[in-house]
Amino acid sequence: MTVLAEYQRLEAEGVWRPDPEAQRRNVVVSVGEATLTISDFNGSALTHWSLPAVQRLNPGERPALYGPGDDAPETLEVSDDEMVAALNRVLKAIRRGAARPGRVRGLTTLAVVLGAAAIAFFWLPGAIVRHTASLVPESARTGIGAALVEEVETVAGAACDNPSGQRALSSLSDVLFPGKPTTLVVLPSALTGTANLPGGTILISHTLVEDYETPEVLAGYLIAEDMRRTRQDPLSELLKAAGLNAALTLLTTGKLSEETLRPMSEWLVTHPPARVPQPVLAMRMKEAGISGKPYALAVDYTGKTTDTVADAIPAVPRPVLEDGDWIALQRICED
Repeated sequence: MTVLAEYQRLEAEGVWRPDPEAQRRNVVVSVGEATLTISDFNGSALTHWSLPAVQRLNPGERPALYGPGDDAPETLEVSDDEMVAALNRVLKAIRRGAARPGRVRGLTTLAVVLGAAAIAFFWLPGAIVRHTASLVPESARTGIGAALVEEVETVAGAACDNPSGQRALSSLSDVLFPGKPTTLVVLPSALTGTANLPGGTILISHTLVEDYETPEVLAGYLIAEDMRRTRQDPLSELLKAAGLNAALTLLTTGKLSEETLRPMSEWLVTHPPARVPQPVLAMRMKEAGISGKPYALAVDYTGKTTDTVADAIPAVPRPVLEDGDWIALQRICED
């Protein structure tokens, strides 16, 4: 369905109540291939609603109120205008499809056959990708990440490695991701923002360290990237981009060929990152003691799409890096 494909991976904040007696809970709402997923702020799914069953319970009112069926006790409030508009379009498209009863009874059999073929064509590759990624150990993920860095370097140039800058980069990783081993790699060209690799590596554009006066912008990009890798396995995302053959090769041999790694590396530096829920990002930055305004204005200088993050002002601000470390990091690409 074209309408559904347009809104896949769209996310927004909502308020979920599992039953009328339960406490209301702030959640993240996302549109999938056939379901509406309701997750907590850590990315763990709380429930899935079948899109054809979703009902708007208060047409014309705000916040929009939805339920997973006429008699279901669950409810979901959504205030985000973009998500409400998306759900309205998707549900209308589904209703239109359901409102056309069978014209010729013999088409039912054809529909079943085509449905089975569609499952094999669309669902099976995704299932194989997810299964393959789940079997890859952390050591192999680290190896794939290192191999991808080498491939990316053929396009972007050798990673920046000024020793003082590298020490500052290591300090930044410790500050932002305590207890979560993360390797940060600054590239001298090609990449425009940040990107995740399997094994805990995050690629960084040189512009994020060279073009801004303070490290809060870079910190915001890195926290957003950490949210993405928590919500979407970087290896799964790469295998989806590379196709079924890459997943089957990794599943059967435990390796990825150079012919597979090369298009993966190109996808990494050209593919726009997935959106992250702005309220959750704002909360993460406040918890880290980092002002969200520098990052918000760097992403959208008008502030219209990042106003929630811009308003994230920590109660107890803390420096992301000492001034000397930030200066060293800004010079990481210098010889």
